[in-house]
Amino acid sequence: MSVLELLTHGDGVSRSVAALLLAMSISSWVVILWKGWLLRGGTRDVLRSIAAFWQSTSLAEAEQRLQAFDRSALVLPTVAALRQAAASQAQDAATLGAAGDRNQRLTRVLREALHGALRRLQAGQILLATVGATAPFVGLLGTVWGIYGALVGIAGQAGGFTIDKVAGPVGEALVMTAFGLAVAIPAVLAYNVFGRVIGRVEAELEGFAHDLLGSFGEAPAAVPAPPPPARPMPV
Repeated sequence: MSVLELLTHGDGVSRSVAALLLAMSISSWVVILWKGWLLRGGTRDVLRSIAAFWQSTSLAEAEQRLQAFDRSALVLPTVAALRQAAASQAQDAATLGAAGDRNQRLTRVLREALHGALRRLQAGQILLATVGATAPFVGLLGTVWGIYGALVGIAGQAGGFTIDKVAGPVGEALVMTAFGLAVAIPAVLAYNVFGRVIGRVEAELEGFAHDLLGSFGEAPAAVPAPPPPARPMPV
């Protein structure tokens, strides 16, 4: 039995289960294709963007060079936030955002830019994990309900109990389990592959933000050395 036949000839529960699995499959494939496009360069684009930044002579030049390397716009927001923080430092002197020393302001803007990039990277991962974990059980629910309906229908028929009366309805019900596995397997594989790439990209972005803070922040004030202990006066 095909999915279309399950939707048209099954009862309400069978149609609901098949429609739910179809919706889960479509949503997971949309996320897979989108994240495949977002992470198409993997860590290579991020490493090339970071190298291009450190080879630039100014923040403006770095932003221009990153336009060609940072295709997924993961490093560029951090650099843009750094340049905007440097440009607005004198203008926003009277606001609460300018409170604190330079390191605190840079930490805040870099954290916001980094969190924005990480939210883009993590988007859709929960959906893939949910589909991969629940789709087999949704298909199993459809199978159990289909077998129950088949046995109830066979019990109401006249004649003896033969294998040919059971094999057809039960085999049709087992299609739901296969459908659930077909929905779950791509989602699980994509979740694992994307999770590995996202972990590497996150590590590179966090290290880059730390390097930016160390390069553009203020050096900590030197702590004066304690005076030497007084020597006792000779008697």
